[in-house]
Amino acid sequence: MPSRTRRLIPLVLATTATQASIVVLAPIVVEIGRDLGASVSAIGLARSVLSGVAVGVSLAIGPLIDRIGVRPLIVRGAGIAFAGAVLTALAPSLPFFYAAHAVTGAGVACLLSAGFAGVASLFDDRDAQWAMGYVVGAQSVAWIVGNPIIGLLADSGSWRLSYAVPAVISLAALAAGLAAPRTGTAVAARGEDGSIRAGLAAVFRDPSARRWTLAELVAYTAWTAELTYAGAFYVQNYGVSETTVGVLLAAGSVVFLVASLSTERLTRRFPRRRLIVGASLGMGVMLIPMLNVTPSVYVTLAFFFVLAFFASVRSTGSSALGLEQLPGRPGSMMGARTASAQLGYMIGAAGGGLVLALADFGTLGFVLFAGMVFAAFLLSRVVDPEARRRGAARERLPEVVPD
Repeated sequence: MPSRTRRLIPLVLATTATQASIVVLAPIVVEIGRDLGASVSAIGLARSVLSGVAVGVSLAIGPLIDRIGVRPLIVRGAGIAFAGAVLTALAPSLPFFYAAHAVTGAGVACLLSAGFAGVASLFDDRDAQWAMGYVVGAQSVAWIVGNPIIGLLADSGSWRLSYAVPAVISLAALAAGLAAPRTGTAVAARGEDGSIRAGLAAVFRDPSARRWTLAELVAYTAWTAELTYAGAFYVQNYGVSETTVGVLLAAGSVVFLVASLSTERLTRRFPRRRLIVGASLGMGVMLIPMLNVTPSVYVTLAFFFVLAFFASVRSTGSSALGLEQLPGRPGSMMGARTASAQLGYMIGAAGGGLVLALADFGTLGFVLFAGMVFAAFLLSRVVDPEARRRGAARERLPEVVPD
């Protein structure tokens, strides 16, 4: 087998490209609206178009990965995402802008599902958790590095130039995908039906896989509702500038990245399912003071650091847990994950806005707390094959009888 690094690079670039394709809109939404003669809310709707297409396409992509493997989907997804970035940069009008985001949504579905499913296809049980930490953590690179570059390109040239960031990363993912090792598929090896209907049925027919999928949807809904309005929270409560908000969010992303790379060590020390459930509850608990206690921006930032830590552990650990729900269909499981995440993005942004329209940030904190508690409850009922393996290993240990 190729080295761990060679196997990992295509997966990391795939998830980085997806996040860059999503994040690029945030810093330049006002300038785009000014250029295309549309409101900020109208431009922001393009994000919902991207997510909606990604949800639909990911349901088909998962079983396809199980049938033909990860490598072709990374290559095709990267090409589609690159085309979407170019079309968006060339958009002469709002309808064309929406259509370009629909293209990008298809690329995001391919790349995100393949990036996560590749952990199961290219790594054994010993290395899977290690690889998952990098695959999850890579998404934060778009916030840490991509956002400042996007803003710089927009300030020095045009918002259209900013789309060079997702375009370049998509090309890098395409090149890495072409160089990635070819792998067989468990579905094909067993001669099973690899159709879309069969793949979805396998996910939703299994109670544990179904609970995990719903837990991902709820968790991403809550996490998105917080991230979507975090900037507005800082501006409203502390009067900071948009530039400062970008720095604050990037700082939280650094914590997310570091914690992702450390989750493997935590899962070796603590039972994985308990760790994920605890991290989910930790996220819920931290959302209450973060959105209700505002003595200074530094206190809120400290709360955000802790929240980002819990979010990273939850996302990394839960993704690895999801891969093991249906060992023969990693593509179907990660397709379900992509659909849950993207649908959570849509519901979280809309639901969070509705709560803020009817109440305030403090109320939003309690609502999101309830959501994370529900996600933790669902995860507590998900089967963890790793715990069974550890139990079996302990039973096989010879009993030591003292002299």
